[in-house]
Amino acid sequence: MTEPNTVKTYLRPIDRDGLMGFAEMGRNNPDRRGTNHVHTVVEGQYRTLSYVGKHAPVVVDEPLHLFGQDTAPAPGEIVLSALGGCLAVGITAVATWKNVKLTSLELFLEGDIGNSAAWGAGGAAKLPPEMGFQAIRVKVAVEGDASREALDEIVRIANFYSPVANSMRNPIPFEIGLAD
Repeated sequence: MTEPNTVKTYLRPIDRDGLMGFAEMGRNNPDRRGTNHVHTVVEGQYRTLSYVGKHAPVVVDEPLHLFGQDTAPAPGEIVLSALGGCLAVGITAVATWKNVKLTSLELFLEGDIGNSAAWGAGGAAKLPPEMGFQAIRVKVAVEGDASREALDEIVRIANFYSPVANSMRNPIPFEIGLAD
């Protein structure tokens, strides 16, 4: 009796040569930075539309128990989705760099967040370190043509270099003020 043939379907690859060129630009100019631009417009209650380039707006709302309409993800969920997207980009890039073909990649994110300060509208008196996400957990389900140890290293490297993860882990200068 013959074994049935197993066909592997790989995830759509990125341009490895382009990635290597991008990495070389980073090595040649390690202080180079880009700037992201977002324009957010409030529709009413807590529902907002954030415009990013030529893309459809990112819609954000709050659930009913927080006085929103529950028509879209909450801001904290959008933050976690940005983290998941950034980590997925990194995992894909590192796998490509290491010539590992991925067959499956999923990230499961949870974040413990509280709002006892009620956004500063008369709730509990809190200091900045006590607000926002207090814990974030990410589980990565990844498969490809590499050992579990190699896949774990890919995830570890992607986490270490993730711009969004590092923005969340490290204090960054932050300015806010009225528009001109």
